[in-house]
This record gives sequence, structure tokens and C-alpha cells, in this order.
Amino acid sequence: MNIYTTIIEVSTRKTRELVDITERANEQVRRSGVKAGLCSLYAQGATAALMVQENADPNITLDVLDALEKLVPSGVWRHDRIDNNGAAHIQAGIVGPSETIPIREGHLALSTWQNIFFCDFDGPRQSRRVLVTIIGS
Repeated sequence: MNIYTTIIEVSTRKTRELVDITERANEQVRRSGVKAGLCSLYAQGATAALMVQENADPNITLDVLDALEKLVPSGVWRHDRIDNNGAAHIQAGIVGPSETIPIREGHLALSTWQNIFFCDFDGPRQSRRVLVTIIGS
């Protein structure tokens, strides 16, 4: 059983943005040498999250952001009195900070339409971190 850990750095340019990190995660799986196991990804930051979602249609990521904004609108939360990002905290909590994906034959076992997205709900940020832990053989 091998354990491999690393960090994926992500920068964002918008206040709310989904960034595809699939290829960067797959590259870490290749570097780990693990052929069968699990890849655990964890977004550091209380206003960041991770999501497995379609990437073939770029409108999907926009629809996700629109849905979260309708569900949790900006500017109406008690926390906004502190630093005006109450919605970002709630949206990140709903989506969640982590994803675990099986590794099969040395690659992430995502379907054709699945990609891994880093979700920044309080950007833009020069540097966000995704902790990667790969376990397997």
C-alpha cells in the first residue's frame, strides 16, 4: 500500500468561479504510480469547495453558480456585516470541501462526462490549495 500526498495550487479570476482541475489531479495519480486505489481531494478554505460535474457544456458551470446564487443569495446574511461573504460560506458548505475518486488502471475512474471542479465562492484569489492524498498499490 502506497500513500502519496501533494498540493494542487489554483488561482481564480472571478468572484465566483468553477475551475476544472481534472487533468492536474490525473497528473498526480500518474506521478504517484498507484494503479488501483483512491484519490482524495480536499479544498482548503471556508469559502472553497470541490464538485464532480460535466465539463462538455461550459453552461453547466454557469448554471451551477446561478442555482447556488438563487438558493443562497448574496448580501442577506448576518455574517455579511463582518466581511460581506456570508453566501460564499454557505454555498461552500452545501457543495462540500472534498471528493474521493477511485483509481483504476492508473487513472481517475471518472465517466466520460465527469470532471473535477474547484469551486471558489469568494474570489478572485491568487492562490488556493487543494490537498491531494492518493492511497493504493
